[in-house]
Amino acid sequence: MSDIRIDALLPQEMATKAEYLGVRKAEMPFLKVFMLAVLAGAFISLGAIFATTVSAGGIAITASGGESAYTAGLPYGLNRLLVGLVFCLGLILVVVGGAELFTGNNLIVMAWASGKVKGRALLRNWGIVYLGNFVGSIGTVILMFMTRQYTFGGNSVGITALKIGVAKVDFSFMQAVALGILCNALVCLAVWMTFSARSTVDKIAAIIFPITAFVTAGFEHSVANMYFIPYALFIKMFDPAFTAAVGDKVANLDLLTWQSFVVNNLIPVTIGNIIGGAVLVAAIYWAIFLNSDE
Repeated sequence: MSDIRIDALLPQEMATKAEYLGVRKAEMPFLKVFMLAVLAGAFISLGAIFATTVSAGGIAITASGGESAYTAGLPYGLNRLLVGLVFCLGLILVVVGGAELFTGNNLIVMAWASGKVKGRALLRNWGIVYLGNFVGSIGTVILMFMTRQYTFGGNSVGITALKIGVAKVDFSFMQAVALGILCNALVCLAVWMTFSARSTVDKIAAIIFPITAFVTAGFEHSVANMYFIPYALFIKMFDPAFTAAVGDKVANLDLLTWQSFVVNNLIPVTIGNIIGGAVLVAAIYWAIFLNSDE
């Protein structure tokens, strides 16, 4: 009889694996971490591109983040469900292809809480990965802008991109924090469940529902927003003729600025993502499975 185990790992074993992976991630050299982080930024951006294209011509998004009218046959919930499903591409590429994603790396807190990773090493990893994710996202924005894909579908892709950008910079600070908390709780739960996987199919299956849920519900992901909002800003700033032609279809376009991107979205959403991933997932699972005082 073979001793090879094909059953999924149990939660206690998943916690041990998460701790081990956290140590490995914290010990990786700068260049390797940074390059893998650039890839993750690009991978999440590919999911965002897929989602933007699929939602083009669908629902009209108001500046407050809500949806005001339907312009396609699908009801709102089904439209969002489809967008969420295709966005899963991003995390699937990160997990299966291999890359370093800031939001998923919040789980390194499990190794830190066990004393196996120093606080400096944890913050070092987060800083390098966050920067790399941003570089990968902006690089993808530049490349996508050059394709002029936003003019496809009778300009509907670009109109949708602008509406998404405007909606994301019009949250209040606490609303953005709360949306970020819920988002990364689901993202880290998806990554956590992949630790149980024995195959690539297992990993993909573990990712689909949590990621689809956060996108469908409209929660906020800092790395995804490093693509969504700058892409809208590039269209607005560097193609004024396009913006003028579609401006009447995008309400409150004046809200979309680099300052509003950072202050109204990136900072509060990042704070929320850290709380959701590091506290609500990593710290709780560490306390349950790895706390030696219990």
